[in-house]
Amino acid sequence: MRRFILSIVCCLATLTYAQTSLGEQAKQDIVQKTTFGGYVIGKAGFNDQEGKTHSSFDLRLARVYVNGQVLDFKYRLQMEVNGVAGTSQEKGPRIVDAYGEWVKYPFFQVRFGQFKRAFTFENPMNPWDIGFGGYSQLTDKLAGMNDRIGEHSSGGRDIGLQIQGDLLPIGNDRHNFLHYQVGIYNGQGINHADANNRKDLIGGLYIYPIKNLAIGAFGWNGSYTKSNVTTDRNRLAFGLKYEADWSVRAEYASSEGHKISNYNADGSISGSDKADAWYIAVGAPLNNKCKVYAKWDVYREAKEWGNMKSLYCLSANYYFFKNLKLQANYSYTRDKSNALDGHYNTFDIQLYWRF
Repeated sequence: MRRFILSIVCCLATLTYAQTSLGEQAKQDIVQKTTFGGYVIGKAGFNDQEGKTHSSFDLRLARVYVNGQVLDFKYRLQMEVNGVAGTSQEKGPRIVDAYGEWVKYPFFQVRFGQFKRAFTFENPMNPWDIGFGGYSQLTDKLAGMNDRIGEHSSGGRDIGLQIQGDLLPIGNDRHNFLHYQVGIYNGQGINHADANNRKDLIGGLYIYPIKNLAIGAFGWNGSYTKSNVTTDRNRLAFGLKYEADWSVRAEYASSEGHKISNYNADGSISGSDKADAWYIAVGAPLNNKCKVYAKWDVYREAKEWGNMKSLYCLSANYYFFKNLKLQANYSYTRDKSNALDGHYNTFDIQLYWRF
């Protein structure tokens, strides 16, 4: 009996010590592995499009964030503090990212909260890294930035649950050959609850034949509800991405599903339920401070050549320091759907700084 009691006491002591150690480690993680930061992008722009304001100063983005990790859990909270175009409810400070992620195993990680949708290579990229003054039309219209379907501006994000992981290390550098990510989402964009009791299923599969080169395919099956109208949102995308000193990105996406504005009061539907987009972007370093980019960027509202909007873009990025960048952008736009002025030039200078 004495031995039995001693065994129980030892087990309890060990358990208490383990809990105490985990608790102390969690406290240290909160202090040591929590970072605060933010970034601001200011813009001065000019265009010669007829019927538009030709010059303006703009605060493109102003965001603050906190990142951290406690034991096997990462977390992120990001706020956008500048005004946002849209309804009065969408203006002013708003939550952009808010999620926790279990990251114990590289091959199986679980993320829950509000975050980027798992669709296209470009959508998850930070504005600092895309090389141009804005995302491609493909990402903007078909990945939920300012979605063609009529969803409020959501920055490519939604609320949901996602699993992801990296598998099959290969080569001398032991890079992972396969990456997967699959998520279920409300389908209503950021800071909005589900409105139709249906969930969006979005996933992507990447293969890395060599380090830094990814070839991927993406799928999206879902719906969107607004003003008591529900429409389908089904999309496919595929492309490649190479990111090193040189950068190459190319993607194509196709969409099926009417816009909310296509539904008329009498119950009829007008307009096309199809759209597609593609872009090809190349970046070349001039030296360790300056990198230049070129891009051909196309969006077709009804998946027809007659309403194609093409952008031919050049960009130069100069880094004064790691956290201070000056960017000059030029684009020539050929918009076949614009009868008033379908040919125009746009130029802007943007200053990026972060802390």
